[in-house]
Amino acid sequence: MFIVGELINGMYKNVSRAIREKDRSLIQRLALEQIECGADALDVNCGPLSKDPKADIQWLVQAIQEVSDSPLTLDSTKPEVIEEGLKLMKNKAIINSTTADKEKLEILVPLALKYKASLIALTMDKKGIPQNKDQRIELAVSILESCQKYGFSVEELYLDPVALPVNVAQQQQKDVLESIRDFKLLSSPPPKTIVGLSNVSQGAKYRSLINRAFLVMAISSDLDAAILDPKDRELMGTLISSELILNRFIYCDSYIEVYKKK
Repeated sequence: MFIVGELINGMYKNVSRAIREKDRSLIQRLALEQIECGADALDVNCGPLSKDPKADIQWLVQAIQEVSDSPLTLDSTKPEVIEEGLKLMKNKAIINSTTADKEKLEILVPLALKYKASLIALTMDKKGIPQNKDQRIELAVSILESCQKYGFSVEELYLDPVALPVNVAQQQQKDVLESIRDFKLLSSPPPKTIVGLSNVSQGAKYRSLINRAFLVMAISSDLDAAILDPKDRELMGTLISSELILNRFIYCDSYIEVYKKK
């Protein structure tokens, strides 16, 4: 499982304050703590309150790269903001994200090619979030066709079925899980799959419990990656144990710590 740490996001008050005050120490501490807890990459998002997102994403990238060479997932709805971060990347970048809208794909797929970045693509479009598995599959096919058109490797693509909060879209959770499995059948080699795990429990009670339950089911559906809070010890223990039970690595008594140091 490829784990993307979600905590360097301007939606969090402490991160928003650090960006505003240019507090490198807090950002760098969050980066190192997430990596120590098992994150393979770090999501980087200036948040909605940023007055100058181009400058802020550059500052975040520079601050993180002073202490870590982990891949960064540059997270913005604005391609021009993402490109400012890409310009400073020393190592692997992931663009988060495009949708299935033609005009977005025409910008972001070539951008990913230009900077040799991976790309997260949400299976949604201008009409909104799909209401069933078939709609998600249709949008995934459209995304794959665009990648093929530009010569973008499917192996660098992460398809996101767009998980919704269980307290308002309970009926969609099964479709999301089935979509994760079915996306793998759309091409050879297959695209990777990813979810923003915190979305599932947004606004619900017992958030960590809901996240853990959904993640286990998603892993058994062959999920490749998740954007999550790696500092949630119970969540990470559940993730690692699920992969152990699926025979993805060899058991030892200290398997949780060994996995985190992999």
